[in-house]
Amino acid sequence: MSTNEQVVPPARRPRKADAPRAERVLTGIAISPGIAIGPAFGAGESPTDIVRRSIAAEDVPAQTARLDAAIAQSRKQLTKLRARLAVLPEDSQAEIAPLIDAYLQMIGASRLVRGIRRRIADSLVAAETAVADETETQAAALYAAAQADDPASRRRRADEVREIGRRLVRNLTNAPFRSFAGLPDGAVLLCEYLRPADAALLDPARLAGVATDEGGAEGHTAIMLRALGVPAVLGAAGLAQAARPGDLVIVDGGAGRVVINPEPPTLAAARRGVTAFAREQQKLARLRRLPAITADGEAVELQANLEIPPELPLIAQSGAAGIGLLRSEFLFMNRDSLPDEQTQHDAYRAIIESMAGDPVTIRVLDWGGEKDIEALSGEGLVSPAADTNPALGLRGIRLLLREPALLEVQLAAILRAAATAAGPVRVLLPMVTTVSEVRAARDIYDRVARRLRRRGERLPDKLPPIGIMIETPGAALSADALALEADFFAIGTNDLTMYTLAVDRAETEVSHLYDPLHPAVLRLVQFATEAALRMRMPVSVCGEMAANPRLTPLLLGLGLRSFSMNASAVPRVKQAVRAAKIDDCARFARRVMEQADPARIQELVLGTGAGP
Repeated sequence: MSTNEQVVPPARRPRKADAPRAERVLTGIAISPGIAIGPAFGAGESPTDIVRRSIAAEDVPAQTARLDAAIAQSRKQLTKLRARLAVLPEDSQAEIAPLIDAYLQMIGASRLVRGIRRRIADSLVAAETAVADETETQAAALYAAAQADDPASRRRRADEVREIGRRLVRNLTNAPFRSFAGLPDGAVLLCEYLRPADAALLDPARLAGVATDEGGAEGHTAIMLRALGVPAVLGAAGLAQAARPGDLVIVDGGAGRVVINPEPPTLAAARRGVTAFAREQQKLARLRRLPAITADGEAVELQANLEIPPELPLIAQSGAAGIGLLRSEFLFMNRDSLPDEQTQHDAYRAIIESMAGDPVTIRVLDWGGEKDIEALSGEGLVSPAADTNPALGLRGIRLLLREPALLEVQLAAILRAAATAAGPVRVLLPMVTTVSEVRAARDIYDRVARRLRRRGERLPDKLPPIGIMIETPGAALSADALALEADFFAIGTNDLTMYTLAVDRAETEVSHLYDPLHPAVLRLVQFATEAALRMRMPVSVCGEMAANPRLTPLLLGLGLRSFSMNASAVPRVKQAVRAAKIDDCARFARRVMEQADPARIQELVLGTGAGP
């Protein structure tokens, strides 16, 4: 992450017609920490108005040819854009390159392109009309299904579909793309909306910061701005109308504030913030090489979650001691057919070897109605419209036990990879709610191991342990019984909060009720943790609570000593761990758990007096 300041020359003496402009403060979503100070630069983009056109049957070949030309042009642009990534830092490349690859896949032999071709031929519409209709249909389906586990990922995929549709339409209609050619060094980029492909064109060495009217914390644009290390605020409504080109602007990416034409005291405070942030970053960089040990000598395990293999460099740079949650769904997404045993083996082995002896916990396929895995529908394993309420339907271990061949192939691949790659491996079962599910999965696991041995495959001397996700109230309240069957627990606080409070945080009307510090949620975490500790069994927390350093003292006080989080959160959580003392944390946790009022818990944990 970087913080930049543009040295602004003394302002000319204003003419009488130029009235001094007052300081204006806008609030948005904090995306990428740091403070940027510089002149405003606006980058507009001409709209693409699509006029719907019908065609005659004899025009289908010509329109298909136009589509092919637009695809070829888009592929050329994206390939050129990917080549530009070489000038970015390694961790930035690791975040942005997979997105460009996803765009390239979508204009290959994909469902999207097949759908566009069908619309041209069957609906007799022009290529740009077919592109607009098909991309909107697929994106809308993805948005509509984003109701349960990881809705942000589903929405990001919908945004990818819309973005590639926009690119194809612009190439079909010869509409110009947004240009940053005139962006001066040290400027603050202000615009209504910044797309991921636009963000990939930015040079963090020249840019001070970014602020937009629209955008959210979980989209690809936000992810890429964090990877670039550019101080950024998205969703600051009214920004484009409030600022003029050349206005002095402060972007505070940590507080989510944009200040236009700051008064001298505000500017002085921002400059002090620049210095303080730089010192903090240096301190965090040094922490990556230090062990995660509390001030009184208690060792704590800090691991990283992995969603896609290109995130591996970020994990290495974070100082994480392994992968606490490898989401294996990446192997099943964007495919027409299910990955076979060898394909999965090769992927798992590469990840295990890249961790150089640090442990890797692989969660088997956690499909739910909100995850778009076309291959499952294509092979008849699930209905394309499976579950009107995916959070409560056929997902996780329920699907795997109904279709055991899926689980058998995956377990065989994991076992072979664990034997051939140097590094400890664990297997994690998702969405477990009953003891019988664990027993059934273990029977399949043992059966697969016996079959592999008969086949002459090399296996570990001791099979990797099998653990379960604790992510429903039923699992948490049955934790003492489940601990007799499982080898370890991983508490997924995101789903646990959702199921406990009956709140979908993606629903605007009720999102304010989503509270992982609700006493009911905390008691379920405590119950599951204590059940594991009584059995002397490993237990970790892998939801967003693990990534919040302000919650670290509370979780330590509840007895947790293992945390898995996004890689970027590891240094700050490590800082919190190294500042904590276990006895103080235990007393603090007892004080919190005595509370029945969520507001009081929020005050204790997150307020000015938070902490032990």
